[in-house]
Amino acid sequence: MSSAAARLRSVLYMPGANERALEKARELPADGLILDLEDAAAPAAKAEARVRVCEATASRAYGERVVTIRVNGLGTQWHDADVAAAAAAGPHAILVPKVGSADDVLTVVRALERAGASAEIQIWAMLETPAAVLHAAEIAAACRRLSTLVMGTNDLLNELRAEATQGRGSLQASLALCLLAARAEGRTILDGVYNDVRDAEGFEDECVEGRRLGFDGKTLIHPGQIEICNRVFSPSAQEVEHARRVIEAFEKAGRDGSGVATLDGRLIENLHVDSARRVLGMAGAST
Repeated sequence: MSSAAARLRSVLYMPGANERALEKARELPADGLILDLEDAAAPAAKAEARVRVCEATASRAYGERVVTIRVNGLGTQWHDADVAAAAAAGPHAILVPKVGSADDVLTVVRALERAGASAEIQIWAMLETPAAVLHAAEIAAACRRLSTLVMGTNDLLNELRAEATQGRGSLQASLALCLLAARAEGRTILDGVYNDVRDAEGFEDECVEGRRLGFDGKTLIHPGQIEICNRVFSPSAQEVEHARRVIEAFEKAGRDGSGVATLDGRLIENLHVDSARRVLGMAGAST
């Protein structure tokens, strides 16, 4: 598979032990899939789940979706076999839980290299502990294989001994530190899951909050969350039209030899043009 460069608005966890779920995922409109060997597979089922997930990945039956395998964590009895099998299956990436340092990332890099993994297989790192948050900058800078940070907000809340509240006030500092780390190194960063699959309004509010904070997309636990997530993390028609007008005004000013570009009475600078181009890029990936 080629490296994952697609827009990742919606990334859905799929239980690796559930063959029917893996088949259903072929038709779901999520941008990405995380085929899970960790939380979604009981200890007695992990070996079977590994075979099933790697066969599904190697089948290339998921079309344009970004396919990631979540392996069991470093130090567990399943980790090495998971990484070796994933390397052979060739997903876009492997997602590593409980990453706490740059050394953890480099350990996974060496394991992939020993397994003969393609250079195109990326590493996604889950940030779900206080140590991970405090070391987010070094984790994001650890190596070129690492492309994406994934917030593990449930585990983080537990380890912080914090309460889950509307607006996620108890997580704001942690989310901000991880976002800063991702942006400093040019990495993608995905928001954590929303647990109440029946609460569409609350889920949409959290998606809106995540986009406003700067997240690229969100991880999901149910197919019913995909449509809302894709919509919120896509630019609106008004945003797309404004982006086009910004670029047109800037380019016209350049052709006219003007040192200043304006739109609707507001100054346009290079940073506004960069933002506009990013919006158009997002729109192109979501149409």
